[in-house]
Amino acid sequence: MAWLAGAVPDQGPFWRASAIIVAAGWGRRLGLGVPKAFVELCGRPLFYYPLRVVETIPEIFEAILTVPAGLEAAAEELLAGMEVNLPVKVVAGGERRQDSVEAGLRLVSAESELIVVHDAARPNAPSEFFRSCLAAAAQWGAALCAIPVADTLKRVEHDVVLGTVPRQGLYQAQTPQAFRASLLKAAHDKAKAHGWEVTDDAELVERLGAQVRVVEGSAHNLKITTKHDLVIAEILLRELKSKS
Repeated sequence: MAWLAGAVPDQGPFWRASAIIVAAGWGRRLGLGVPKAFVELCGRPLFYYPLRVVETIPEIFEAILTVPAGLEAAAEELLAGMEVNLPVKVVAGGERRQDSVEAGLRLVSAESELIVVHDAARPNAPSEFFRSCLAAAAQWGAALCAIPVADTLKRVEHDVVLGTVPRQGLYQAQTPQAFRASLLKAAHDKAKAHGWEVTDDAELVERLGAQVRVVEGSAHNLKITTKHDLVIAEILLRELKSKS
């Protein structure tokens, strides 16, 4: 795992962390008639994979799974049949992603020092990503996985190219993203008070003026949005299983 900012921090004293797995989106672009995180990948719902990863990290002692409202019982029934050896709290998410994270925050235990947030739609994120983000957050306050933008970027309006955007220094944000618990809660409180609307938690923390460190992610850590993404994710998952 490479670090893009500074040296790899020492973990230091043992810290306790909670994981919020965001799985409340309906995934209408998938067109499969079920919420995205309930879609099966290699015979398991998408939310199964990040839960199996975070349970391997000793510092994470609980997980909160956000699901579409009305499907809490369905998620709990699926969890009962899974080999997940970690306490999982299920809660209804909201209309927006940040609403879902906020719902998850309300169930985070008071003793949590760190919180890692991950999208269930990224089932191939390895444990190293979670560990590295948590270690960076423990030292610096906030961290996220990201990869450099590889394609040429064009600014377009009404199907006409207005200009080319220099890609130097631009990164594509991923999850997991990890934060000191107090910092993430403060960011969401301020967002609610000021009506901020964002697409990831790192931006909320940025708006507080806090520094967010970057940990190298991977193109394999793709977010499933379309059926094509689902096919690719399954290929990558099967390849990973064959090497283990």
